[in-house]
Amino acid sequence: MNRIQKNRLAIISCIIIILSIAAGLVLYALKQNINLFYTPTQLLQAQTTTSQNVRLGGYVEKHSVQYDASGESVNFIVSDQFHKIPVSYHGVLPSLFREGQGVVMTGKLVAHDQFIASEVLAKHDEKYMPPSLANELANQTEKKSL
Repeated sequence: MNRIQKNRLAIISCIIIILSIAAGLVLYALKQNINLFYTPTQLLQAQTTTSQNVRLGGYVEKHSVQYDASGESVNFIVSDQFHKIPVSYHGVLPSLFREGQGVVMTGKLVAHDQFIASEVLAKHDEKYMPPSLANELANQTEKKSL
């Protein structure tokens, strides 16, 4: 190998090392910011402590939503078709929250059978459409049929 070839090899090696380090740092940063949730089955199998905040996702069981007398707290059951976890939440629920709907909650599993949620996010399906857009489409459909 002559001198020019050695220099090219050294430059290419440095570039590969720098790109590898950059890719590793990006992947490490993404790993720290991924915000996943446990299903009830996974949460019951996980080794979590009562002081650890976790995210729980699943479907609200039909006929399980119970509001207290003041309307500020709600209890319901979240399921993934295999296991069920009772959830308690104090606060205002999102407008998309309803039985049979998907939810993701942040909170703590205080006992093997009780989850205290500090935040509830309702998930919508792919068919969701804002009410204003649905009304507009309905009006357009009516106009075409006339």
